[in-house]
Amino acid sequence: MTEYGRGHGSEPWHPEDPLYGDQGWTGHQTQQGQVPYGGEQQGYAQDPQYQQQYPQQQYQQHPQQQGYAPQYPQQAQQAQQAQYPQQAQQPQYPQQAHQPQQPVYDAQGWDTGQQQYVATAPADPYAGVDPYAQQAAAGYPGESPDLYTTAEAYPPPQPPNLRHLEPELPEQQDEEPEASFFSGGGDGEDGDDAGGGRRGGRSKGGKPKKRSGAACLIASLVIVGVLGGGGYYGYTYIKARFGAAEDFAGEGTSEIVDVEIPKGAGLGQMGRILKEAGVVASAQAFVDAANANPKGKSIQPGVYPMQKKMSGAAAVALMIDPTKLNVITVTEGMRNTKVYEAIDRKLNKPQGTTEGIALKDAKSLGLPAWAGNNPKIKDPLEGFLYPTRYDLSKDSTPESLLKQMVKNASDKYAELGVEGKAKELGLENPLQVITVASLVNAEGKNHDDFRKMSEVVYNRLKKTNDVTNQKIEFDSTYNYAKGQSEINFNLKEAQAFNNPYNTHYIKGLPVGPIGNPGMDALTATLNPDHGGWMFFVSVDGTTTTFTKTYDEHLKLVAEFQERQKQKNGG
Repeated sequence: MTEYGRGHGSEPWHPEDPLYGDQGWTGHQTQQGQVPYGGEQQGYAQDPQYQQQYPQQQYQQHPQQQGYAPQYPQQAQQAQQAQYPQQAQQPQYPQQAHQPQQPVYDAQGWDTGQQQYVATAPADPYAGVDPYAQQAAAGYPGESPDLYTTAEAYPPPQPPNLRHLEPELPEQQDEEPEASFFSGGGDGEDGDDAGGGRRGGRSKGGKPKKRSGAACLIASLVIVGVLGGGGYYGYTYIKARFGAAEDFAGEGTSEIVDVEIPKGAGLGQMGRILKEAGVVASAQAFVDAANANPKGKSIQPGVYPMQKKMSGAAAVALMIDPTKLNVITVTEGMRNTKVYEAIDRKLNKPQGTTEGIALKDAKSLGLPAWAGNNPKIKDPLEGFLYPTRYDLSKDSTPESLLKQMVKNASDKYAELGVEGKAKELGLENPLQVITVASLVNAEGKNHDDFRKMSEVVYNRLKKTNDVTNQKIEFDSTYNYAKGQSEINFNLKEAQAFNNPYNTHYIKGLPVGPIGNPGMDALTATLNPDHGGWMFFVSVDGTTTTFTKTYDEHLKLVAEFQERQKQKNGG
């Protein structure tokens, strides 16, 4: 068993045992001569020299501890012989009782870590047997060194609030740093430590190594490079952030480049496209100029012929001018002759080039099968150049543009179901639907006018019409046949002019459309007003008045003529 009376059994540690765990500041401290924080102590044999000098003594456990120390000398000797065979032949002495350990405090009240043992002499029934029974117990330096006073001593116990603090690192002795790139170490000049085992940075004589001039020069160059690069980066960043955007001056060079602005592009995207084309110096210069111009945000998508190296303001000024946009816009009701002229002008073609192609190659440009079959038709493409805007590029040709326009018209007519609607409206073929739409588009001002005018056309085409005798009598048809756009002309001359397009002369509809109707005119033609209208006249040139009887119409005509005399000063 151990010195504290605990054997090798499964009994738990007694709470008052000095080796019972860590009981905090108030618990019993580790007894001198014992291994601190140890677990269960095992019996061990003492060295012979200590056995001869300091006989082994058995101590009786404190009366409060429930130890298992033998109470009789003979039994104690037998138990010790069984547990410590090497000590079996040594003389045994009765155990001596001790008081609990008494901690020693310093002047400030802290525990020094040393213990005092107060020996007491309990009544020993075997006192006469061994003369050493009454001797006071003392420490045996040879047997149990004081672990709190040696160099390897454990630190004395600390108060609970200081137990887990990080230990202070011992002060390190100043040493010369290892040889580095800047010290020129490793080249063997001043006693390299490759074979001597010395640390770099000090030579044999204790003098510091010489600094390499090349290393210092390289370091200086690196520092200068870093500072220079950082300064340049900072300068460019501040200039880009707060300085004026880079910009060209003037209207640009004589070099022309086509720039295409896609639909939905914002000012920033426009600026980047112009910069990539070499038109402006920076996208920001263009954006700033556009924001400064009241019309800067009205720039339309399309192709713009622009000069290189233009200022942002010059680029904006060009792009807000619709005439500068490299596009062709076919307006609603526009005649083909005007479209052909615009194509020739935009593509720098001789006048008449596009019209010649249209008349010669009409069948190869994509017309529907029901169009252009009447040999009396003046222009087979009339009514099939759909009104919208067409962007031009360097690859645009008259043929490519005409095909695109015809395709747009054919797609719209198919979408509206023109072929199926013709019979419902009492017309002979789909081409007549387009013809009616072209008439109302030429005479009316708005969608409401278009619906009433289409009603006028349908009522005059009826066989029961005995007022105009199935004549449409639209001035626009006479002007188309004459190739003009006149309001005031001789009515008797118009009624005598024999032409398949002149509705003042022929009955019914013209042989073909007289222009390119827009979507409003087309939908109005397919859905007339059904108000029974037979006549209309625009007295003031802006408002159209519709009537159902010829007498009402004559009154409006007289009013119109009087207004025209006053206007002309007659």
